Amino acid sequence: MTSHHGRLYALAASILLFFVAWAVVAAHPWAAPEAAARDPRLVALAQREQRLRNEAGLVQRVVVHRSQPPDARRRNRPSSRRCSRPRPQRHPRAAASAS
Repeated sequence: MTSHHGRLYALAASILLFFVAWAVVAAHPWAAPEAAARDPRLVALAQREQRLRNEAGLVQRVVVHRSQPPDARRRNRPSSRRCSRPRPQRHPRAAASAS
């Protein structure tokens, strides 16, 4: 290979081959996808993510609840909590003297 153009083509082809090989190795075509899904670290990570999402939803509900004025909080309570305490009964004499 004494020609200058031949050396440039060979260099360009070798660089192209290098990057193609690099892309093939980086893609891991030989790795089984089900093996990655069964990795206990990934399963634990997915469970932790789910717990954190649930907890974040609860925190968001508490923040929204606390940002409401007190009377709106009472209106938004479930009916079982709204009527859980009986109203105090007025004494008959106090009711008679008030009217």
